[in-house]
Amino acid sequence: MLGTLVNVAAIFAGALLGLLFGKGIPERYKQTVMQALALAVMLIGLKTALACDDILIIIGSLVLGTLLGEWLGIEEKLAGLGRMLEKKFAGKGDKGSMAQAFVTSSLIFCVGSMAIVGSLESGLTGNHQTLFAKSALDGVASVIFAASMGAGVLFSAMAVLVYQGSITLAAVAIKPFLVPEVVAQMSGTGGLLILAIGMNLMEITRIRLGNMLPAIFAPVLFYALTLLVG
Repeated sequence: MLGTLVNVAAIFAGALLGLLFGKGIPERYKQTVMQALALAVMLIGLKTALACDDILIIIGSLVLGTLLGEWLGIEEKLAGLGRMLEKKFAGKGDKGSMAQAFVTSSLIFCVGSMAIVGSLESGLTGNHQTLFAKSALDGVASVIFAASMGAGVLFSAMAVLVYQGSITLAAVAIKPFLVPEVVAQMSGTGGLLILAIGMNLMEITRIRLGNMLPAIFAPVLFYALTLLVG
């Protein structure tokens, strides 16, 4: 869990810095910076998705995972948690934005190959290097996100703790299924979700990404089924 704890601390510290020094930045600068970050997020997602050639598995994972996520209502639960935090901690100027900042930043920090692979490495081998690298990236990003989106980014550290911590603890149990092609399929699926995060940040559309999160882990299920059938 060391890698995840360092990641959480980096996000929390970065968000604090963003809140302290971002208040004096004019709104139009924040908006333009967010659009630039959205483009970068879309590029990262696209490159990650294109690195996997198992298109049918990715399509199946997206369909199955989204159906499960809709049934569980993950997006609504995330938004509800954001609204609860907003009621407790938001000032008058933050009303309506804190919940959105929490959900958006949580998805950005949780969805991606580094979060998946790093957490698996941490749990299986005790190697935290990937999560340490992710911590540095997330720490810098959280400064900018907090300055642009507000205090909701601060609480996304909790989501990272639960998400990456769960993967790390579960890694030993699912180790037999984590062959390289399955990890690549998980990363490819996550890449498409990262691309969708960028689209949401650009306000091109509004995709209910929280309900698509189970899709990242669907390749493990597909691989387990092939072992049973075979």
